[in-house]
Amino acid sequence: MIKVNQAVIVEGKYDKIKLSGIVDGLIVVTGGFQIFKDEEKRKYLKKLAEERGLLILTDSDAAGFMIRNHLKSFIPEDRIFNAYVPKIFGKEKRKTEGSKEGTLGVEGMDKEIILEAIKNSGALDMKTESAERYAYTLKDLFNLGLTGGDNSKARKVHFLKLLALPEHMNNNALLKYMNTAPVEKIEKALEEFQNGI
Repeated sequence: MIKVNQAVIVEGKYDKIKLSGIVDGLIVVTGGFQIFKDEEKRKYLKKLAEERGLLILTDSDAAGFMIRNHLKSFIPEDRIFNAYVPKIFGKEKRKTEGSKEGTLGVEGMDKEIILEAIKNSGALDMKTESAERYAYTLKDLFNLGLTGGDNSKARKVHFLKLLALPEHMNNNALLKYMNTAPVEKIEKALEEFQNGI
């Protein structure tokens, strides 16, 4: 079990059941797309964000990102930590069919993958690192060829795979991740990416 002070936000009840055996903390379910219409749930999440911050852990598919982005539309950015599970093809045991994109959701992930995603979110260590930590910017993504070029999309997908991140991430989400994840993880992925070019 890992102690999480922030409220952990997941999509569905099976995600919550999965996390209950991994996370010691408050786990809140959005009810999937119900969050778009549930004003009471949005008020509750705003209150939790203000009091303790939110750690968002949605599926790595397009629907998960829609929910994540909706939450970001009414919660201040400085109150959000993002945990991302990788895009892994498969189907949960309890389901007769896989998801629309054929990928596993949070409930289908191994415990170690979820723990790694939470650790990489920056939520567990609220202390700021030394001033020597490099702050990545959009210019860095451009210089790496991850944006603004002919082959940028494919290069970005490759880089996201090296970080075990879903391909739906936009540049701002990637930058936030790069600036909060353990420095060693980012440096290793950058080295592999640049050596593989």
